[in-house]
Amino acid sequence: MQKASLTILGCGSAMPTRKNFPSSQLLEIRDKQFLIDCGEGAQIRMGQLGVKVNRLGHIFISHLHGDHCFGLIGLISTFGMLNRTAELHIHAQPDLEKLLRPQLLYFCTDLSFSVIFHSINPRKNELIYEDRSIQVFSIPLKHRVPCCGFLFEEKPRDRHIIREMIDFYHIPTWRIPKIKQGEDFETEEGEIIPNTLLTRPSELPKRFAYCSDTAYSEKIIPIIEGVDCLYHEATFMEDELVRSKNTEHSTARQAGLIARKAHVKKLIIGHYSARYNNQLELLNEAKAEFENTVLGEDLTVYEI
Repeated sequence: MQKASLTILGCGSAMPTRKNFPSSQLLEIRDKQFLIDCGEGAQIRMGQLGVKVNRLGHIFISHLHGDHCFGLIGLISTFGMLNRTAELHIHAQPDLEKLLRPQLLYFCTDLSFSVIFHSINPRKNELIYEDRSIQVFSIPLKHRVPCCGFLFEEKPRDRHIIREMIDFYHIPTWRIPKIKQGEDFETEEGEIIPNTLLTRPSELPKRFAYCSDTAYSEKIIPIIEGVDCLYHEATFMEDELVRSKNTEHSTARQAGLIARKAHVKKLIIGHYSARYNNQLELLNEAKAEFENTVLGEDLTVYEI
């Protein structure tokens, strides 16, 4: 069974601190790497962890606040110095290309690879990326600027064949791919052998949702229902509820409430305001609503 993991490169908010860099995460799933947001210092964190990003082909940017995208030009420049040749795809709202393209033309004129932009409509829940094994959907969020989260889903795997049953019924090799996809088998005598006798179910597809930055919004619940892991911002504690509403962020309690109502399996909180030296207070507030909550921490890897 292949593992899926989330590496938090930064889970602070707008102001970097010694403990938390701005938002950036590396999701590794089905032998692929996806970067989610790219705040200032993301590549420094990668270096500290010794992360090799040779499988990183796609970057997803939630919105155009600096703490979520200021690290992009530096990362692209470094890729150029490393003589990267593979295309780099950036998924974001259209304004990012307008902002970044002049910087690329000025600072990165001799790149050895292409940077390709893909426009996202942050106000729609829709499929924005797909390959043979992964789908990514946008999640409209409620923030001061157009903003969306991302839902990463594995596609269902083929069923596992039961070798002794394949041999017992003398099933030819060329029929096995269809059987792994759920097809029954008909013998030469016309007997139908149900697929459930020939195969075992594969592992359930993994699902990860990233929701930062956003005010409390129950509209996301149907989209993230039952995910294996939810990362949800928890910028403030409940005693700063007025501030959270004015800035369109969430409290730790609200993050826990969303996780509980969406029946997620695990919640990771992050995007902490720099005012909180003791982040365990945020964790305890979220856990009061949803017990299986963990504190997001920079330079930490979480299994999904």
